[in-house]
Amino acid sequence: MAAPSPGYSISLRVETPVSFTATSDIAAAVAGTGAAVTGLDVLESHHRFMTVAVGCDTVDAAHAERVREAVDALEGITVHEVTDQTFQLHEGGKIETTLRVPLRTRDDLSRAYTPGVARVCKAIAEDKDLARLYTVKKNTVAVVTDGTAVLGLGDIGPEAAMPVMEGKAALFKQFAGVDAWPVALDTKDTEEIISIVKAIAPAYGGINLEDISAPRCFEIEARLRDELDIPVFHDDQHGTAIVVQAALTNALKLTGKKIEDVSIAVAGVGAAGTAIIKLLKASGARHIVAAGRAGIIERGSQHADANRQWLADNTNEEGFSGSLKEAVVGRDVFIGVSAPDLLDEADVAAMNENSIVFAMSNPDPEVHPVIASKHAAIVATGRSDFPNQINNVLAFPGFFRGLLDAGASDITDEMLVVAAEAIAGTITDEELNPSFIIPSVFDPEVSLRVAAAVAEVATPRG
Repeated sequence: MAAPSPGYSISLRVETPVSFTATSDIAAAVAGTGAAVTGLDVLESHHRFMTVAVGCDTVDAAHAERVREAVDALEGITVHEVTDQTFQLHEGGKIETTLRVPLRTRDDLSRAYTPGVARVCKAIAEDKDLARLYTVKKNTVAVVTDGTAVLGLGDIGPEAAMPVMEGKAALFKQFAGVDAWPVALDTKDTEEIISIVKAIAPAYGGINLEDISAPRCFEIEARLRDELDIPVFHDDQHGTAIVVQAALTNALKLTGKKIEDVSIAVAGVGAAGTAIIKLLKASGARHIVAAGRAGIIERGSQHADANRQWLADNTNEEGFSGSLKEAVVGRDVFIGVSAPDLLDEADVAAMNENSIVFAMSNPDPEVHPVIASKHAAIVATGRSDFPNQINNVLAFPGFFRGLLDAGASDITDEMLVVAAEAIAGTITDEELNPSFIIPSVFDPEVSLRVAAAVAEVATPRG
């Protein structure tokens, strides 16, 4: 059975006869199903019965139902209510707007709105750059999606993508003080998306593209970068690449290997895989093979897709031909951003000594981390329930904080490299160990370091 997760946490409201063992019996029934008890509280106590609240983490919805049945089966006990805490948290959405200025008096209103606001409007009309000073533009990012590549769920549409976009906006605010807002578009047309984003750009200091399927995401990002004077960042590409590069930097320190010398196999040649490979090469990597669904991309092969063609022209210098399983034999590093269960124990065992495995497919990785750790020196995943979680939250809040602070108009490879170095450098040499190659997303130093590093190399607009 998979491990219980806070993503499937439930709370039960239970009525039970009064006894010295009532709460322990309930806790034992919950634990007996394999759920993790996270809280137990007596809400009401009367002479014949009491009401108990029980919180627990489960594996999935079916497991949650088994918990309810196990508690309900106890003698004299009735389960009155079961609440899914994840759905409860999302009720009404996760973000809201708040005021930065007082609106308590007539004078406040006259300055914030008419007639005083007209003076500010006129000033901006004469000099549009003043919008960065006198509006929210300086600190606001649009989180843009069409809902075609949401997490591991695929094309679920703009409405269903909103909880993720809201979450992204919440993370921007929590970890870097950036005000972000979801912009979910009901269109999959590349030209229409580009046109809409260009039309709304005056209100924002940056654009964060999110969960747009490949290869459309590549053209959308490239065009918007060319046609807008504010930075455009595709988190599924560059955020992932930054954190992977940071984790690899520290993993290589522990294994005593250099990035220019190691051989790397990357599974997944979509948005994330392509961006990872480009950043690896910008950081000095020279020996990379990339695998898609059809196998290894061969050197010099011809492809209709421009990004796939770039991979054919810039990877696999050794001329390897074969499957992913064949490609990992004798490799130093495996990086997976593709699909579950692509490798097994024998594949990891066939890699070089002191190998590094980043199996980041979510929720199920390319190889189970417990299996991989039998042979690999360092293992990382995209999951929070194993060590070394490679999480984009380490990158994008601080990255945009730096862009906005510098008034940057574009994003460069140098920014991506220094952001990765900043994340890696958050962990000291004394702290670094095989189970701690990447800092926690809750480490306040991370966003500060990334923001400072990006701002230092950014070129201000104009």
